[in-house]
Amino acid sequence: MYPRSQILFPHSCVRGLRSLLDERWKALVDDVLAQGESSPAGLAFSLMMIRLCGCLQCDMSSYKATLGCDVCSQRAVLGLREGSKGLLRRYERALQELQESRSTQCLTGDADQEESIAAPAGESNP
Repeated sequence: MYPRSQILFPHSCVRGLRSLLDERWKALVDDVLAQGESSPAGLAFSLMMIRLCGCLQCDMSSYKATLGCDVCSQRAVLGLREGSKGLLRRYERALQELQESRSTQCLTGDADQEESIAAPAGESNP
């Protein structure tokens, strides 16, 4: 119904976020693009954007879904009062969570840890 929307923040939207903020933000976006979507940087960026955009609560009948992921993610970045400094902190937090999850998973061999990555702290995935 809405071909511009996906279920979760797509990596293809990252490039469209580059010019929205300052040089530190541009450097982060360039780094994420250079490393690719399956790299730790790409996964952390996606996790940050999924949380920022509210992708887990979005459904195809919502206004945000009709706009598409590109517009939604751009609005979310521009609407954040914290600016690039806050986004960089959120990115670092997401990267740290992924690293902690991976090290816990390696130590315990628990594949269920991956499910807890997509939900913010204090929330669980059904």
